[in-house]
Amino acid sequence: MTTSRPLEDNQLLSRFQALDGFLREHQALWRPRPFTHLHLPWEAEHEALATWLRQRSLSEAEAAHNHPEHLPAPAPFPQLATLASQLSEIGELSTIDLPPASHRLNVDVPGRKWQQIEAFASHLDFTQPPRHWLDWCSGKGHLGRRLLHAEKQQLTCLEYDRVLVEAGHTLSQHHGLNAEHLLQDVLAEDAGRHLASEHTAVALHACGDLHVRLMQLASRQGCRQLAIAPCCYNRIQAQEYQPLSTAARVSGLQLSIDDLGLPLSETVTAGARVRRQRDESMARRLGFDLLQRHLRGKDDYLPTPSLPVSWLHKPFADYCRELAALKGLQIDQTPDWDALQTAGWQRLGQVRNLELLRNLFRRPLELWLVLDRALYLQEQGYRVQLGVFCQQPLTPRNLMLLAER
Repeated sequence: MTTSRPLEDNQLLSRFQALDGFLREHQALWRPRPFTHLHLPWEAEHEALATWLRQRSLSEAEAAHNHPEHLPAPAPFPQLATLASQLSEIGELSTIDLPPASHRLNVDVPGRKWQQIEAFASHLDFTQPPRHWLDWCSGKGHLGRRLLHAEKQQLTCLEYDRVLVEAGHTLSQHHGLNAEHLLQDVLAEDAGRHLASEHTAVALHACGDLHVRLMQLASRQGCRQLAIAPCCYNRIQAQEYQPLSTAARVSGLQLSIDDLGLPLSETVTAGARVRRQRDESMARRLGFDLLQRHLRGKDDYLPTPSLPVSWLHKPFADYCRELAALKGLQIDQTPDWDALQTAGWQRLGQVRNLELLRNLFRRPLELWLVLDRALYLQEQGYRVQLGVFCQQPLTPRNLMLLAER
């Protein structure tokens, strides 16, 4: 099953089916979210593993977050980690000699974003040289401008934010490039009019429905080439995942929006301040969760709205009172606020450690989703390759589809 090469041809279906069996067999382990359960359904069956994870600290959980597969945890953790790693093995796409970027082309582009653009562009190894680039959900068009290096090439950028369209147009004019920046909501009915057979359409980290829409329209309009690095699989308008390929439709694996968020739970870029705020927010929510279970007399999770960071500056008691009021709950007696806040932090440590089992399934689920896209494009008559275009520390969303008629 392991390979150091990208997946293509019949490998796409065989890997999809192997991942599909793995994910369906172990749904009871990765579907329940530790954040919303005081006790997870699988803990009774795997008591030694649950106890081991619950005894670990928050800092130990943080240290293992990006690579849970290395943990010396009780069974079945090591066995699942090995299988998940084997099923997720995928090689790097072929690279091309990318001409050096024009002078000052990377001005105003954050460093990490520019590195992602360079990595993406250096893996566009098509059999025929592109003639007309189409930058989908282009923002200011930084990716498209980086790709435009032959005299006879053209560039069209589609973006729905007028400010970004105007900024992109100004930048392209400044660099003297043959680029057109168009205001277009790519989910609108008329978006297909901008796609044609001569186009090579590219999308670097277009979210959910946006990159799926590109695949559907590009297939319909006969675009000769596609390159997509998918992102944010949970940003969809439907209530649950809509399978694209025949294999995914017959699989029977139904995915909620919560499930689709699992691959995105891996973080490599958050700074210390952002992490502290995230931890504080989650610990407070977990403390409030204990309170609301007591107030309602119901041992189940109560969803609460997203709150501004300013709420973290309130005393914990005020935070809970105001959140209870938002949810229509009455606090009749005075809780032990210090004990409740401490319990929230203790739960956060347990939650983060229990999530490590769920996190073993992050990459297998992401690869299942991207393979569904690959198989769909294959069914539309494309030759498809799926591989990585950069290393995980640059972005965990490092899977890339190359499709060519």
